[in-house]
Amino acid sequence: MRTGEPESWLAEHGDALFRFAALRVRDATTAEDLVQETFLAALTQRDFRGDAAERTWLVAILRNKICDHLRKRCRELPLSPDEEGDAVVDGLFHPAGHWKRLPLACDYDPAQLSENAAFWAAFRVCRDALPERQAAAFTLRCLDDAPAEAVCQELGISPTNLWVLLHRARTRLRACLEAGWFGKEGSA
Repeated sequence: MRTGEPESWLAEHGDALFRFAALRVRDATTAEDLVQETFLAALTQRDFRGDAAERTWLVAILRNKICDHLRKRCRELPLSPDEEGDAVVDGLFHPAGHWKRLPLACDYDPAQLSENAAFWAAFRVCRDALPERQAAAFTLRCLDDAPAEAVCQELGISPTNLWVLLHRARTRLRACLEAGWFGKEGSA
């Protein structure tokens, strides 16, 4: 079996693709399914790879599969009570819009955090606690760096709605990470 052949894709790229998908979707089973769909799509498209490195090409296919999954999930879900008025986020602010308690100062090095497995575990717990539409908007815009216009189109929402979803997602993530990561002594 030669490197670069479809028979070697799982061994060479399976773990990396699974980690990529698991960071962006809510459960391991869905991540596994998306990786399998990626390999199937790659089998039918392998002549169209061009000059891209094999893993780059597979990640691009997986990214599209994840976007399709998130789009489908968001269109199928009715609005939850949390998305009409977010009690968690609203509880952090006075009626005039000021913080009830200022967020903790964050003096961590982002490069070090990005390599810290315990941080990513805490992040996943916090991300999984987000309402579905907030998680999808945050994943597409902030983790995948998709343009706002593309996120709006993918999720079928207005730019104003995207801004609200991102604000609520970031605020919830910050509060959750403060409680479960930054606020704990020795967690860095």
